[in-house]
Amino acid sequence: MLPVVSIVGRPNVGKSTIFNRLIGKRKAIVHDEYGVTRDRHYGQSYWNGIDFNVIDTGGYLPDDMNVMVVGIREQVHIALEESDVILFVVDAEHGINTLDRSVSQLLRQQEKPVLLVANKADNEMRRLNASEFYELGFDEIFPISGISGIGTGDLLDKVTDLLPEAIKEEEDPSPKVAFIGRPNVGKSSLVNALLDDERCIVTDIAGTTRDTINSKLNFNGKDYVLVDTAGLRKRTKVKENIEFYSTVRTARAIQECDVAVLILDAMRGFEDQDKRVLREAEKYNKALIILLNKWDLVTEKDTHTVKDFENYIYESTPQLDYVPILTISALNKKRVHKVMDVVEEVIQERKKEIGTSEFNNFIEDMLSMRPLPMKRGRQLKIQYGTQVKSNPPVFKFFMNSPQDLPPNYRRFIENQLRERYGFKGVPITMVFRQK
Repeated sequence: MLPVVSIVGRPNVGKSTIFNRLIGKRKAIVHDEYGVTRDRHYGQSYWNGIDFNVIDTGGYLPDDMNVMVVGIREQVHIALEESDVILFVVDAEHGINTLDRSVSQLLRQQEKPVLLVANKADNEMRRLNASEFYELGFDEIFPISGISGIGTGDLLDKVTDLLPEAIKEEEDPSPKVAFIGRPNVGKSSLVNALLDDERCIVTDIAGTTRDTINSKLNFNGKDYVLVDTAGLRKRTKVKENIEFYSTVRTARAIQECDVAVLILDAMRGFEDQDKRVLREAEKYNKALIILLNKWDLVTEKDTHTVKDFENYIYESTPQLDYVPILTISALNKKRVHKVMDVVEEVIQERKKEIGTSEFNNFIEDMLSMRPLPMKRGRQLKIQYGTQVKSNPPVFKFFMNSPQDLPPNYRRFIENQLRERYGFKGVPITMVFRQK
């Protein structure tokens, strides 16, 4: 495990810019609007031959009791607990702020190294004026510019001197599970329920999680990485730059995960945006699960309610009728651990392999059930097939005139594959080649 450096400070002092500078990527959203960074974001940095993790936190407001600010404050405290070195960021352009003094009081109580970083010291005058921050009670000041990189080398030299040695571990092979869906459907509540940890801010404000957050979960002796994504909005509503970047990162989380779990609000139904996200995940051949969250709020229920809802979803997206659907209540933790059972089930389905001999027996049975059609006076024939890949499954069929195979027969082949071999929650890729 790598040592950890956290970046804390009041809002809008450039913490996310420094975070991006240290990890060498645009991972944290950088914007001059207050409160953009709300949750902790993790990245990895390398300096002087040392790898370490970096945590970017939301702006610390010690006394504001606004529900969002309280959540950010808790995130900062958790980041401090996880840290080996703390970077206390202040603004060299605007000087000492009352909030800086409040944050310094909190940090002076920490039994960990704290480095005072005067950001936005983009010229000689600001670097000289940064000496006023000695008033905050720290022995050394590091004037830097997160944007240009001025002074960050000296800062990183000091950081790496203070870091403990890393505990070596192999690259994490754990499957990634991304929780996706519209804002305010309960993604963070579900992650928290599974982790039993306040790693994500959970409020009733739509769009709380703007970046993705990764968390580790061990369930039934197996490790998983849970990815809580920003709520996907309809593209016409993505007007702020912040929302745009969040949407991009959610799409990236879908691309990088093994299992995509689409969460629906049972009170709002299955909308076009949900269908689009589901198809996006299918396009990347991710294992798929649909969760109907807030099921406890559905008052008029009988023995057919779940089935009716399933039929409604499957009729809306008939090509995705292989996706399992589960009802839960993340807030009340009802059936939430069933989620991981289904996750593991679809992961195993995604890894399923069928031997070539068995697969060709399947092809023979399928053709006897429904012979291939004639095209342009010629009988279409599938000579043989094989599974060329698993996780996700890819099947290759060798035939004459593959360009003439009708789409409805391709669908018939997929249905027969699922009827015999399952592949629950898993997209199947079929390739047809000329023999």
